[in-house]
Amino acid sequence: MIVCDEYGLEAAHWTQLGQHVSEQLLMQPLVTEMRHKLSFPFGDAEIVQIVLPNILIIYGDLALRKHQIRMRAVDNPDMIELHFSLAGNSRVTNRVSGRTQTFISNLQNILYIPEFDGDVNFDHKSKAGYKFFEVHFTSRHFLELAKDSGEVLSRFADQVASGRPAELAPGSLPITMAMHACINDIINCQQQGRLKLLFLQAKCLELLTLQAQSFERTPPSSRSVLRSDYEKDLIIQAKDYLVQHMDNPPSLTELSRIAGLNMFKLKNGFREIFNTTVYGYLNDVRMMQAKEQLLTGVSIKEIALQLGYGSVQHFSKAYSRKFGLPPGKSRK
Repeated sequence: MIVCDEYGLEAAHWTQLGQHVSEQLLMQPLVTEMRHKLSFPFGDAEIVQIVLPNILIIYGDLALRKHQIRMRAVDNPDMIELHFSLAGNSRVTNRVSGRTQTFISNLQNILYIPEFDGDVNFDHKSKAGYKFFEVHFTSRHFLELAKDSGEVLSRFADQVASGRPAELAPGSLPITMAMHACINDIINCQQQGRLKLLFLQAKCLELLTLQAQSFERTPPSSRSVLRSDYEKDLIIQAKDYLVQHMDNPPSLTELSRIAGLNMFKLKNGFREIFNTTVYGYLNDVRMMQAKEQLLTGVSIKEIALQLGYGSVQHFSKAYSRKFGLPPGKSRK
C-alpha cells in the first residue's frame, strides 16, 4: 500500500506504507516480522507487519496532521481482510469500485477489495489517532478454509471466488472481548521459531472463527436502538470514560449524564455494541488486566486487592468463571 496527501498528483510524493509483501514471501514456511516508524508531511505512523505462509498480519497507529489522505494498492497479492478498528473513525472511498465504507472505533468486519485507489477521511475529532489491526488471508487459502463453514461465510466466499468486492455483512459488528484477547495474544506473542508460527496461525484462525460466529448469530433485520453514528460514538465515549475511571467507576445515572444519553439508550446501546452490560464490560476489562498482570509476575493477592475483592478465594472464583482455569495456572 502506498500513501500520499489528498492530492496524489506527483509520483514523487507517494510513500510505501510499510514493506511491500509479495506472493513469494507469503509462500515462505517462516515467520517474518517487520516494524516501521514512518514520517510523512501529513503525519506519522508506526506499522508492524508479520508474514506467515498465506497470512499477513498488519497493525499500527496513525497520527495525522491532515484528515484526508490518498491510498493506493500496487501489485498486492489477492487477499481478504479481517478488519478491526481499535480507535478512531474513518470513511474510505474507493475510486475503482465507487464503494464507500465507514470504519468506526471498536467495530469489525471481513472485506474483499481486489483493487483499491481511493481517499481516506479521518475523524478530525479523534485525539487518539487511528489504530487498527488486520489479518489478511490469501484468497486461495481463504476459499479453502471457507468450504462448508456456514451460510454467512460461504456467501462471502462466493463473492470472493467471482472477484467481486465484498464485505461479510453491510453493517459491522462490535469487537468482542474474546476478539480483543486474541488480538492482544498476537501482538504480545513471546513464542519463538516453529512454535511461534503455529501459535500465530492458530490465533488468526481463531479470529476468523470468532468473526464468522458473531455474524452468524446476529439476525440481519435486528433493529438498533442507536439511530445514528453520533449516538454510537457517545456509547464509545462512555466506554472510554468507564475504563479511565475503573478504580472509582461512575453509577449508571452518572455515566448516562456524562455520555449525554438517556438510561435506556445507554444500557441497551452498550449491550448492542459490546454484547454485554456496562458493568459486565468493566469486569471483563478488569479480568483482562488481571491476566496480563499475572503473566508479568504480580502476585495473586496483590491483584485481588487492586480489583477490590475481599479475598483471594473470591477473586480466584471470578477468574476461573471468566477464563476456565484458576489464576495460578495462567502463569504457566
